[in-house]
Amino acid sequence: MGDAARASLHLIVLILLFKLFTTPLLILMATWVSRRFGQATGGWVLGLPLTSGPIAVFLALEHGPQFAQAAASGSLGGVVGQAFFAAAYASLARRWTWPVCVAGAILAFVASALLVAQLGLPAAALFVAACAALAAGLRMIGKPSMSTQSVPSPKWDVPVRMAVATALVLLITSVASRIGPSLSGLAATFPVFVIVLVVFAHRHEGPAAAQSLMRGLALGLFGFVGFFAAVSLFVTELALPLAFTIALGVNLAIHGAAYLILHRTPETTPLS
Repeated sequence: MGDAARASLHLIVLILLFKLFTTPLLILMATWVSRRFGQATGGWVLGLPLTSGPIAVFLALEHGPQFAQAAASGSLGGVVGQAFFAAAYASLARRWTWPVCVAGAILAFVASALLVAQLGLPAAALFVAACAALAAGLRMIGKPSMSTQSVPSPKWDVPVRMAVATALVLLITSVASRIGPSLSGLAATFPVFVIVLVVFAHRHEGPAAAQSLMRGLALGLFGFVGFFAAVSLFVTELALPLAFTIALGVNLAIHGAAYLILHRTPETTPLS
């Protein structure tokens, strides 16, 4: 085996190990924060690019900076879908049970995200659209008007979240060359973990809990927008480590500001 082939094989092995171990650890961390500090904070944590960020790195390594740039634009479009998802779920939760809310929210995500993808907007326009959708979503979600009670979590909850997270990363990166960069970035934003968390909160603690989680998510997604806007801007201009370091810095700065805004109002009771 030649040096080039050996280096390529080593890279593939390293990426696979990263996919298999880093992703579930990130989800474990997010779950712990959610249970320790409450549902709104849990939603805020889910606004971090915990899975889509690693996917962006994998796409850049496996398919090149140009592919990663296009995928980042797809992720910005996906934020529009997530904003519609959060607003739809919170609105439906005031009257309906969680199965109806999940179905309606997924429909809102798919319809809005695919519409944005079909428009073929440039990254700058997608950035504006994502921010506008989140602002409108926050207005529709509103602030919780009642508190919630702490309930125990099932033992299967954390392993299922970790398994689903890893499966999502493996799926998106394995089919990326077939579905293209824009749809890869869009699919990476599908709110799998949000669905898991909000269904549990809604079913056991009621609509106010779901509303609180969705408010935290919408605020946290502003940092997500900053991350992928920076990736789109720098991934083809700078070395990959520097480009993603800048994107992470932008994300953390915006995410920290969102946390301060979120906690101007009282938090719901943390999950046990």
